[in-house]
Amino acid sequence: MLILFRADASSTDEARAVALIEELGLAAQPIPGLRRRAVVVVGNDGRADPARFATLPGVEEIVPLSKPYRMVARDWRPEPTIVSLPNGLSVGGPDLFIVAGPCSIETYQQISATAAAVRAAGATAIRAGAFKPRTSPYAFQGLGRAGLELLEVVRKETGLLVVTEAMDDETFDEVAAVADVVQIGARNMQNFSLLKRAGRSTKPVLLKRGPAASIVDWLMSAEYVLAEGNPNVILCERGIRGGDSSTRNIFDLNAVAAVKQLSHLPVMADPSHGTGRRALVRPMARAAVAAGADGLLVEVHVQPDQALSDGAQSLYPEQFALMMEEIRGIAAVIGRGLPKSVAGSG
Repeated sequence: MLILFRADASSTDEARAVALIEELGLAAQPIPGLRRRAVVVVGNDGRADPARFATLPGVEEIVPLSKPYRMVARDWRPEPTIVSLPNGLSVGGPDLFIVAGPCSIETYQQISATAAAVRAAGATAIRAGAFKPRTSPYAFQGLGRAGLELLEVVRKETGLLVVTEAMDDETFDEVAAVADVVQIGARNMQNFSLLKRAGRSTKPVLLKRGPAASIVDWLMSAEYVLAEGNPNVILCERGIRGGDSSTRNIFDLNAVAAVKQLSHLPVMADPSHGTGRRALVRPMARAAVAAGADGLLVEVHVQPDQALSDGAQSLYPEQFALMMEEIRGIAAVIGRGLPKSVAGSG
């Protein structure tokens, strides 16, 4: 952090700022100048709040010299993080992590049939919500514990990994006991208590971007998880709010490429929530892979017209199978692929 003083600032103003820096246990490095003074705060680990210095006499401007997130930044870890998963799978390496399934678990028949279909097409994991955060309190909220039990059954049947959402601290342990990857959804991206709880877990965390979150907001949320000791974070772009009713959200593929430069964490993309329209999911899935996404999170339902949530953006199994063939071709062009044990199934 750089503290810039006004041209009329005195040496007393500078000394006051230096004293505050040292009071915080940090080092101050004055930078002499002919027209204005400046002081660099050395080794700032977050203790030096810019707001405390901005109101000091003689201070004109506070200039950040480093990103507000540290452990998430590529400066902290230049090489990409590869999150290891069961069955020899991973996220962030050469193979894409493909997660597919319904928005929510409705019945055994529905989740079992969908899981079998996505596995046959080459999916890596099943996605489905047992606990569902919904805008309306009257909408289907999921099956809860019964849904988690069905996910365990489906994992045994298909061998697919399980990705499902934890909504709060109270049910986190229940979800983590079943999930291979715990999802923190868009509505909970800044639920800091939940993020800290996920950080104290050893389970990989899939962190979705909030609908109104900037990229920095999103990375700062990931920082909460890493700061608590869990390095296994997978980011997921799922669209941000826009003003055009033609699509549910703006699917921000700029973010995929940008985060790859800013952070070492793997980044997935969710073209289902990103567009909100079934007809747009396949094109945007192809675009996400081309943009460098490390995997996809796609909604698939055996009977989308009867789905209790998000049916309009859910692919039919045959559409998902076609999407998988398309992304295999794109992945091959950019030196990526699918896990052979999964890609050859069915």
